[in-house]
This record gives sequence, structure tokens and C-alpha cells, in this order.
Amino acid sequence: MRIKNFDELAITPFHRTILEALQVGLAAADPQKVVEKVLQRRDSRLSITGDEIELRRLHVVGFGKASVGMVKGVINVVGDAVQGGVAISPFYEGRIGPVEIVKGDHPVPGENTLKSSRRLLQYLEEAVEPDDVVLVLISGGGSALFELPEDDIELSEIAQISKDLMRAGADIVELNTVRKHLSAVKGGKLLRKIRAKKVYSLIISDVVGDRLDTIASGPTAPDATTFKQAVEVLRKYGLWKKIPARIREWLERGVKGEVPETVKPGDEVLKKVRNIIVASNAISLEAMAQYLEAKGYRAVILTPYLEGEAREVGKVLAAIAKSIADRGYLASRPAALLAGGETTVTVKGNGVGGRNQELCLSIALGIHGYRNIVFGCMGSDGVDGVSPAAGALVDGSTVEKALEKGLDPLKYLENNDSYTFFSKVGLAIMTGYTGTNVNDFVVGLIF
Repeated sequence: MRIKNFDELAITPFHRTILEALQVGLAAADPQKVVEKVLQRRDSRLSITGDEIELRRLHVVGFGKASVGMVKGVINVVGDAVQGGVAISPFYEGRIGPVEIVKGDHPVPGENTLKSSRRLLQYLEEAVEPDDVVLVLISGGGSALFELPEDDIELSEIAQISKDLMRAGADIVELNTVRKHLSAVKGGKLLRKIRAKKVYSLIISDVVGDRLDTIASGPTAPDATTFKQAVEVLRKYGLWKKIPARIREWLERGVKGEVPETVKPGDEVLKKVRNIIVASNAISLEAMAQYLEAKGYRAVILTPYLEGEAREVGKVLAAIAKSIADRGYLASRPAALLAGGETTVTVKGNGVGGRNQELCLSIALGIHGYRNIVFGCMGSDGVDGVSPAAGALVDGSTVEKALEKGLDPLKYLENNDSYTFFSKVGLAIMTGYTGTNVNDFVVGLIF
């Protein structure tokens, strides 16, 4: 995974170092490599982070943006031992060894998702025996790519309820509380459809905080939420009377205990599964920090939990960098600041941009005049908002150079037009789709 315009952006050794660090972060989240790292073959046995199993009957199923790379990793290590499988991808159809790759819909689940999800479950039902082992490969986008509604609920109805909840201001936990109780595969329910004695879920996290019950809505993880809480969420946001009557009836039956709950902590079915996070924002940040330490920087990981309005977070990051530059607070120079997570943008303008570029534009305004500070911000999936860029690179002279070209950075920020700004000043980071997603990276150097 390489930044396509690396050489154009690497105008100084400091810019080059930031770009190299970002590439290290991407490499640490490479789907194929992380799977190959966690699976170690020893003749007829397979070691999975300490567990050893006999390589007799192994099956592979998966869903998410990184499905293809993860399947390739499995096949490279134990291809001849894999009986078969089905994985759902948003971009690719075909076969990788004995594993069938089918296409799902993203970001909104549709007919492709339904068809592919049924195919995956059909494979589990027809091919997997009780003494077998199943690898479940889970990555970002899995919620949309793998879905089968409960009862006679329509997929379009779940999608509409999800949209209404998001518009009303529901957070991800509330949203998942409702979705899991309308789904036949989320909230640990996939485990009930796998007869195998042992299940290993290898997970690439695209969720801030790496909550197993939230990544792809936790198909193999326990869920502590209830039907009662799902109803309470819908009532809280004034949607209870607006949803279809049969969905209200389904949820009410759940509250009464007439239909099965999601898989709760302590459930017997959980004894056969081991959920393993193989890539995450924190893992990538740690790899980047090690790289920067080796280059002579005092690396400080601020947080992998970065959230908030991008332009406001940018102000804080700029302030921290200036505190190091001027006062040596937090770390002495040369220092490297690292952070990750997922900020948000409240769109009020009509420009083209994304949260990483908006974050970097805000940082550029905050560090204006500091010749010893450089920052890079990038989405690990290679797609930032509605732009073709992955992110941007800025330093203390970015604002000055823009003004010389007749560009007012503040106006571009106010119009949510960060990509237009960075494309004009030649500082947009271009990667194309990376095939993975562990949220966003921010790297700052203070020298």
C-alpha cells in the first residue's frame, strides 16, 4: 500500500518521514499480511495466536471491505487444507482457491447483500460438520454486506429505520441496539447457524475503541442489549409509532420473551468461538510510533479514540504541537505526535472534502508561521469523504503559500471545500482504495 503521489509531496525530509510513517500504518493493517501473521502452520497443525488445531476440515467465511485480502492470507498459509467457503466483498466476484467471493451492497444493504448472505448461510448449513473448524473473517463494512432480517421484516425497512435514527441523533450503540434485534445474524446470532465445534473470528476493526459487539454489529460476539432497550431507543427518538406495525409486533414479542434474544454474555454458544482483533487503529499507531522512534523522534501516541468535529479537533492538535515547539510540554523536540480515530464534519457549505482534509486544513490554520511543524492526516481506507483523496499534508507555511496564490484557507474551511483547497495547493494525499479500514491516522512532527 503506497501513497501514489509520494514523491510530489515529499518536499523535505520531514514531509517524507510523515508519508513513510503513514505507509507503515497502512502496512500494519494490510488484510493479507495480518492474517498471514496470526496463522502459523506446522505440518498438519495450525497455530492461531497460541491455539493449535489439527488441519483436517477447515472452512472460511467472511464479509467486509477487507474480505478479499483476508481470504488471500488464509489461502497462502493453509490453502490445501481449506474445504471451501464464501466471502462477501463490495468490489469483487470470483474465486480465491476454494473460496467463493460474492458481491454485497455497501454502504446501504440491498438485494446483492440479501442474495450473498443467503449463499453464505447455505454454505454453512450444507458443508460444515460438527467436528469442523470455521474461520470467520470480519472487517469494516460487514454490517451492510452481511445481513438477513428476522421474521418477515424487509431489508429496506431496516435501512430506513437506521437512516431515521441517525438523522434523529442516535449514537452507534443505540443504532446497533435496534438493528441487532431486527437481524437474524447480528448480535452473536451467526454462531447459532454454525454447527462447527470451533470458530475463530479474525477481525479488522473499523470501530473507535474496538468494541467486538460493534464491529460489523458483532455477528460472533455477545450482545448485552435487549429487545426492551431497542423499543426504548425508538420511543426516545419519536420513531416507535412511525415504524411498520409488523416490526413493532416483532419487537413486542421479543420483550415478552416469545422470540430468542441476541446472544448474551455467558451463553453456551460462546464457548466455541474466539474473537481475535488482527488489525486496528491502535495497532497501526504503535507500528508508526516504533518507526518514528527509530528515526530519532520522541513519539507520543495521544489516542486511538479521536472523535469530535474535525475543525475543532484540528485546533486542539495544533495547540498541542505548538506547546511542544515553544515550551517542550509533553515531549522534547524532535517529537512525533500520533492520533487516530474518526472525526466528523457538520456540512454547512457546498464544497468537496472529507473529515481528514478538513482536520488538516484546521491544523494548517492553527500552526501558521511555525516552520518546525508538519502534519499529515489520512483515512486508512484511502477515501476521504466525497473526495478522491485519502487526506492531506500541511506545515507552518501552508497558509502563507495559499494566500500568495490568492486562496483564502478559512473560506475553504467554512465552505467544507477542503479537497478543492488541497488539490489547488498540491497537498492532497492520493492512495486510491487501500483494501483495508482501521479508521484515520494523524501524524505530526515537531523538530
